Amino acid sequence: MRKDYRISDVEDYINWVYFYHAWSMPPTSENAVQLWEEAKKMLQRLQPYVKVKAVVEILPAWSEGDDIVVRKTFLCECGQRHPDGPPIRIPMLRQQHPGQEGYCLCLSDFIRPKSSRQEDKIGVFATSVSIDVEKTFPDDDYNKMLLQTLADRLAEAGAERLHQEVRTSIWGYAPDEALTIEQLHQERFQGIRPAIGYPCLPDISINFLIDTLIGFDSIGVTLTEHAMMQPHASVSGFMLSLPQAHYFSVGPIGEEQLRDYARRRNMTYEEIKKYIQCC
Repeated sequence: MRKDYRISDVEDYINWVYFYHAWSMPPTSENAVQLWEEAKKMLQRLQPYVKVKAVVEILPAWSEGDDIVVRKTFLCECGQRHPDGPPIRIPMLRQQHPGQEGYCLCLSDFIRPKSSRQEDKIGVFATSVSIDVEKTFPDDDYNKMLLQTLADRLAEAGAERLHQEVRTSIWGYAPDEALTIEQLHQERFQGIRPAIGYPCLPDISINFLIDTLIGFDSIGVTLTEHAMMQPHASVSGFMLSLPQAHYFSVGPIGEEQLRDYARRRNMTYEEIKKYIQCC
């Protein structure tokens, strides 16, 4: 499913805390107030011609050990979804030292196994803001950074808005949800939205698999050979609905685990090391 948001559709979802963090600026400082005012003016100027593009698919999924297996589907003319090729296996990394709960967690723990009586699903998503920062402000470093940090926040805000729609209507597992923006930023909703690069999802090469599942090209996103998304202001990841699902950090990855993970990713040990951000 494709979605195009105007800036006015997602502006309220911007988490300004992370905007100030990108500027290494305390949110309560006098300079922060001035920066916010200038940012709001730039958003108004961008409103007529900038959109936040999004794509999401809710797909059948199950867990097999530390892997999540996802079945790609297509929508036929009769309105029914049918399998589109063989399932795609997405290996995950497990903590090697118990976290706060006393367990070594893995994202696959939050997806039901195939043997479960209840079929599970997973949301696969991406959002992007296409802005050529270099051409817009070629000789103005301040406005260039302002535009880039705003674009990054808009992509995240688009993901927040999209996730809300997924929970309440597109997937619809929380149809009665009624949260304020502050509560959304506090993640009071059911489920999680781990993005590529999060501490629980440190392998950016997973972008190649996400691209296979939802097609980044539908929102104008391409991947570099190192699995980085272009434009820079882009976000991708998964949506999990289990009420018990929560974020965690994989933490240090030992050589033995990384070699096992490389095998499951069909890569060499040296190849996978290039993609793991916490390695």
